[in-house]
Amino acid sequence: MGIARSTYYDQPQAQLDDRALVPAIAAICDTFEAYGWRRVRAALRQQGITANHKRIRRLMREHGLQPKRRRRFVRTTDSDH
Repeated sequence: MGIARSTYYDQPQAQLDDRALVPAIAAICDTFEAYGWRRVRAALRQQGITANHKRIRRLMREHGLQPKRRRRFVRTTDSDH
């Protein structure tokens, strides 16, 4: 055949289409509002769903699932005169 034996017996992973992946991402983003694409990807992997990080970023951006930005605490008063 001209291919390696491991290639012949390798099982391709089932790919989820975007319509099935968006609800899973949305459920994670609803639970954890501050999760970015890295944490969402890790949570999906724990559920057994593997997806490319670029795909996750694109879907989060297209569907408005961006994380809430944490504001940095700014001290405006200097009590050490």
